[in-house]
Amino acid sequence: MIEPSSPLYLHPSDNPGATITTCVFNGENYDMWEKAVKNALRAKNKLGIIDGTVNKPKGEDGNELNAWEACNSMIISWMFNVIDKSLHSSVAYALTAKDMWEDLKERYAVGNAPRVHQLRSEIVNLKQEGMTVAAYYAKRVFLG
Repeated sequence: MIEPSSPLYLHPSDNPGATITTCVFNGENYDMWEKAVKNALRAKNKLGIIDGTVNKPKGEDGNELNAWEACNSMIISWMFNVIDKSLHSSVAYALTAKDMWEDLKERYAVGNAPRVHQLRSEIVNLKQEGMTVAAYYAKRVFLG
């Protein structure tokens, strides 16, 4: 039996149709989406499945291997639920949640130097315009 404190434990309320965050990845908002998904998976004690700290069990231990496979499939389903449908075919081949995560990161994460330049430019050009003070502040904090 898998203990509730284990990253391989799936709560009875966990289901493949669940939306773990309201932030849907659309190909342009990777940084924000990555943070939202990481927070959701950390809250569910599943972050280790995508960051490589919880690996697929080696050997034939049926119970633990089955639990890992179920957990991996659940995370893949959760990730599909927060990725725009137009991008599904580009990640559908991934066999593990970690592979899916790494593939998206490799393709969409912005390198540090270009990202720093982009953020500095956005900060310099940031104007409140029609935003509320709260929205402007949130955007300013997000940009750094």
